[in-house]
Amino acid sequence: MSKKTVAIIGAGPVGLAAAAHVLERDMSPVVLEAGPEAGHAVRQWRHVQLFSPWEYNVDKASARLLAPTGWNSPDQQSYPTGGELIERYLAPLATRTKLRETIWTSSRVTAISRVGFDKAKTRGREQAPFELRYQNGKGPEVLRADAVIDVSGTWFSPNPAGSNGLPAIGEHEHAGRIAYGMPDVRGAARDKYAGKTVAVLGAGHSALGTLIELARLAEEVPGTQPVWLLRGNDPAKAFGGGSNDKLAARGELGSTFAALVADGKIKVETDFGVTHLSEVEGRLRISAGACCGARSVVADELVVSTGFRPDLSFLSELRLRLDPAIEAPVALAPLIDPNEHSCGTVRPHGARELAHDEPGFYLAGMKSYGRAPTFLMTTGYEQVRSIVADIAGDKEAAARIELVLPETGVCTRGGVESAGAAGCCGGPAKAEPSACCAADESAMKAGSAGCGCS
Repeated sequence: MSKKTVAIIGAGPVGLAAAAHVLERDMSPVVLEAGPEAGHAVRQWRHVQLFSPWEYNVDKASARLLAPTGWNSPDQQSYPTGGELIERYLAPLATRTKLRETIWTSSRVTAISRVGFDKAKTRGREQAPFELRYQNGKGPEVLRADAVIDVSGTWFSPNPAGSNGLPAIGEHEHAGRIAYGMPDVRGAARDKYAGKTVAVLGAGHSALGTLIELARLAEEVPGTQPVWLLRGNDPAKAFGGGSNDKLAARGELGSTFAALVADGKIKVETDFGVTHLSEVEGRLRISAGACCGARSVVADELVVSTGFRPDLSFLSELRLRLDPAIEAPVALAPLIDPNEHSCGTVRPHGARELAHDEPGFYLAGMKSYGRAPTFLMTTGYEQVRSIVADIAGDKEAAARIELVLPETGVCTRGGVESAGAAGCCGGPAKAEPSACCAADESAMKAGSAGCGCS
């Protein structure tokens, strides 16, 4: 029998890890990358330091693939920037190993279906190969594959400023004053932000990191004023678990930010759901509310750090099982739904939780989290290890969990916050799919509600 062909969409850290696992299983990976080189999305945030050390950023199968090349593993406890992640790991993996023959760059996938089957046709569907259409500058091309792993991420699909999920009125017209995600405010984009009033909308790690950098820029350039626009009413929820966080850099990020807010170095506007953007005297008026009851902040620049959402447009002919709110696989969504709980990590999971009604198709990596925040690379590595085992027919390995995640130091459920290791996501995996917080298992057996279990 010929080897199975596994199409992998995206040549980021998790996509390359998936390809490495496919090779180890003696199958044929084809990695379709929309950008000009591997790690294209990571290159957009190369200035950002990760809050997870190298220990959690290198996939085991990828490390085994790199070993014969003379690659030196970085210090497991040091924290790389996005640029260092590329230079010391992703670039060697993509160019010095067998993966270099499997990566097709500048190849943007535009549609996926099954050969001879539209979405409505069922009988014989499972036996039909997948058909992927992609653009590579030469016109539309076609690839056939036995299985597909979509790890295309969410970086290029940021959420808009509007609090209702739509672009704020005037957002498109004032795009020149708006950046999304985490711009390099003290580096490449320094001239754009130095000496300016800069509003940052969001409450996740990207927003906090940007505001910290703006506060540091204010120490270097007088007149720089960071303004934090918070949709909620409790700034403390963004501060994290502090010293209780098992990822020290993640805890330190929240602690540093909390101190800056307490010292008044970052101006805070709470209950600020952006609805309108307009120009006033050459500056940007950012409004929350309608008409006469609107509040507004006037700034020179706006950074929208409100998270990301998956691009599902090219998957319309596949039978997906997605949560209607989070847009994550239905078995995973309850574990990561921010309406239910807020955890920096989620128990390890794999092929079982990530499968759809389209056999052989899987979402993995950041895209598998849909609109939910906070994804660790090591979670993606475990996802694709399990998925590739499933594709290869090794159901035992697919069901096995080979990862213990660090705890965040804080979780909330139903508005109740619990600090300390006894009430956090992470830790060893539980056999029951609905168990989010490992430490809560014993609490629930004792009659307590726990904090983050679904």
